[in-house]
Amino acid sequence: MTEQLLRLPAVQQATGYGRSSIYALIKRGAFPQPVKLAGGGAVAWRSSDVQRWIAGQQPKAAA
Repeated sequence: MTEQLLRLPAVQQATGYGRSSIYALIKRGAFPQPVKLAGGGAVAWRSSDVQRWIAGQQPKAAA
């Protein structure tokens, strides 16, 4: 099974963050790094990385 890659619009939709916010989080090391796509300067994110990041943002239930 191959990993699904998400382009920026799909990442924005999944996270609710805009382009500049996503790249600011990447710069701080707080968001998954994109992978470079062959044939140019295009990038995408691994779906599993984004989903894992989203899951980690969920508030923890109080004990």
